[in-house]
Amino acid sequence: MIRALFTRAPRASGYGIACGLAPYHLIGLDLDTKHGADPLRALALLGARHGFVLPATVRVATPSGGAHLWLSAPAGLTVRNSASRLAPGIDVRGTGGYLVGPGSRTTRGVYRFLPGAPPGPPRPAPAPAALLRLLAPPRRPVPFAMHGHPADPDRTAEALLRFVRASLPGERDSRLYWAACRAGEHGLASGVLAARLVAAAHATGLPPHEAARTIASAFTRTAPRLTPGGTRPPAPERGP
Repeated sequence: MIRALFTRAPRASGYGIACGLAPYHLIGLDLDTKHGADPLRALALLGARHGFVLPATVRVATPSGGAHLWLSAPAGLTVRNSASRLAPGIDVRGTGGYLVGPGSRTTRGVYRFLPGAPPGPPRPAPAPAALLRLLAPPRRPVPFAMHGHPADPDRTAEALLRFVRASLPGERDSRLYWAACRAGEHGLASGVLAARLVAAAHATGLPPHEAARTIASAFTRTAPRLTPGGTRPPAPERGP
């Protein structure tokens, strides 16, 4: 089939394989060694921590020295695309994404199948359930009772920090953003709280620079709409 594609387009140098579509609902793990990342070690640590072992599956060597791992997902599961969110050096290609197909050529080299796949036509092996839980869309943050009040900022801040520390992989950024927005709405946006939120997010595995960017975005969105006391400005009075 691939040869037929190149026969129809003899000047083409490559092609893409769409992820997330039937029948295999392909997931691609793009292992990138740039910037000193060690994605194979990171993947092994994830497996040890969450209790999964990757099955023998299709692997494709990339010209940059990395590899693509092909896995399949159950029908109905949406896996989002991400860059180094699962772990440093591991990009995920899911619904709406694609992988460069083996045989494609670039100025740096050729994408090639690696040995070790099951015999027969190249088919992705099912992704382990524990890995799928990490790749699934993040849960929508569940509202919690913030026992603090604008008049009790310390208790409110502690509740938000606990919320961030309870984040699981795949939901760390969304929960941090939610907490930072609530801090802004309560008039608590400050450099001190931002630093504590960065530390809490970093403890869950979110890189500090990403955490700082998320917090700044949330503070910018919410804080300017508030008065210094943490309440929304009163509506302007109408004229007679």
